[in-house]
Amino acid sequence: MEAVSLPVPCVQELAKEPLVRVPERYVRTDLDTSVVSDTSSLPQVPVIDLSKLLSDDLHGHELKKLDYACKEWGFFQLVNHGVSLSLVESVKSGVQEFFNLPMEEKNKFWQKEGDTEGFGQLFIVSEEQKLEWGDMFFMVTLPPHKRKPYLFPNIHLPFRDNLEAYSLELKKLALKILYQVAKALKMDHKDMKELFEEGAQSMRMNYYPPCPQPELAIGLNPHSDGGGLTILLQVNKMEGLQIRKDGIWIPIKPLPNAFIINIGDILEIVTNGIYKSIEHRATVNSEKERLSIATFYSPDFETIVGPAPSLVGPEKPAKFRSMSLAEHLNGYLSRELRGKSYLDVVRIQNEKDKST
Repeated sequence: MEAVSLPVPCVQELAKEPLVRVPERYVRTDLDTSVVSDTSSLPQVPVIDLSKLLSDDLHGHELKKLDYACKEWGFFQLVNHGVSLSLVESVKSGVQEFFNLPMEEKNKFWQKEGDTEGFGQLFIVSEEQKLEWGDMFFMVTLPPHKRKPYLFPNIHLPFRDNLEAYSLELKKLALKILYQVAKALKMDHKDMKELFEEGAQSMRMNYYPPCPQPELAIGLNPHSDGGGLTILLQVNKMEGLQIRKDGIWIPIKPLPNAFIINIGDILEIVTNGIYKSIEHRATVNSEKERLSIATFYSPDFETIVGPAPSLVGPEKPAKFRSMSLAEHLNGYLSRELRGKSYLDVVRIQNEKDKST
């Protein structure tokens, strides 16, 4: 079954109206959307320096930091990542201009019935479902033959060319990180290479407009990412990303010229649960819009994904069953976005679990 998402109104257009209240379908009394006022005492996600990871002299210490970040946080900020800063800045301005296109232009890219790609929202499975205070533009970017002909090729220049270059740079970056993850886990390099070298990539551009009652709405529901590795670029200076650690929602303060990296469900499966995907969400505010672009990297759609052979054995049984990436993502995209609930579908229950 192909995953589908029902069409929804454009929140960016809705927010242009002189609203004093959040429309009922966006009111989220089911979520704790309160924000911690004093964040100075909260811990911050680890910072990893890619140039040190790739250096002969400093590699060991930084690899231990990476292992700690992936085990304890599932998130880290990556500095000295090697992606051209001028390219990054071009992509940022392109995203801003893309969301500022007039509605008649955006309609050309709107989600078609029965599809998940284009402008809109994802994970909308019923007309009664509560909605998020945000718009997104989602598309598959790699491999090129998987691109929808009415999306990527129709993006205006120079943004299209910049996205093309950015897409290829972020594939290289994702592989560098994944190969370092394999080293940190003492995993067979071949296992990681075979899974990810010819992988699939998709991008999600996010626009969260100012909200008249931010304490009643959510930009993006709490969730873990369904793919392998996510590389997030904060487009403007407005914060809003929060991650759930030890029962507390911790706001992430993006560093200049850094990417925010997180482990997705697929990588939790591949690492047999050693590295875990972490719940995160996007909050909204009444002052200013927030924009970001998330790039997801996963194995190819036809690849069978399961725990890496080098990480399972008699003492370390597989915790997840194997399935094709296409099957996994269809299952993930066909449900409401709720925490890490989809991983439970592919988790192998051991005898002890069954008896409790």
